Amino acid sequence: MKFLTMLWSDFYGGRYALLFLSVLFLSGSSSFLLADALDIKERQLADKVQAKYGARAARRVIDWRLLIQRAHAEKWDKQQALEATNRFFNQQIFIDDIKLWGQNDYWASPVEFLAVGGGDCEDFSIAKYFTLREMGITDESLRLIYVKAIHYNQFHMVVANYATPASMPVILDNLDPVLKPANLRTDLVPVYSFNGSHLWLMKAKGQGQLAGSSDRLSLWSGLQKRLTAQNFNRPILNLDN
Repeated sequence: MKFLTMLWSDFYGGRYALLFLSVLFLSGSSSFLLADALDIKERQLADKVQAKYGARAARRVIDWRLLIQRAHAEKWDKQQALEATNRFFNQQIFIDDIKLWGQNDYWASPVEFLAVGGGDCEDFSIAKYFTLREMGITDESLRLIYVKAIHYNQFHMVVANYATPASMPVILDNLDPVLKPANLRTDLVPVYSFNGSHLWLMKAKGQGQLAGSSDRLSLWSGLQKRLTAQNFNRPILNLDN
């Protein structure tokens, strides 16, 4: 309800807030409810998600599409985009892949992550990465970084944004919700990073040695194929129940 209240005051004098209230309390087909806010492809996506995962899943996907629309309509700068994206996705539930998908490692697409309502660190980071790309942030300035989270003694993934190729990146993380430069994240030890084109082996905070194409990562390649085909898998656990 906190996010809904924010929408009421911020989204164009309540126009989108009325839409969200309608979607929140009505469980019928979403098509006629979304005509004023989403384009036809987004409407079709919301309907597809509702048919497969349910009304609450569709509402989360609608929230996401409206967030991206708002970024463009209000011409957000990079800092606004980073903060809003990090805050939006960090509302989702953290849960291990083995419990949710029945697999040791599964990289969900942003639609799958939101439709399910949760995921692990890779899912949080991947959803943020693709959302920032849709908001207009270049692939060259973004990386997904695989790190060792020292305090948890486990591997973890975060998103990094570089103002310039040589600059210290800002980290988006679900463990620490505050955006910080990488040199202040002493709890993270970088291992490798990648984006839509390249793979780097990390040597120090924010730096790395190019190691080839990101297509070398099989989980990343599988995710890209599902995105292209718009194939969405169903988890073994329903977090909305």
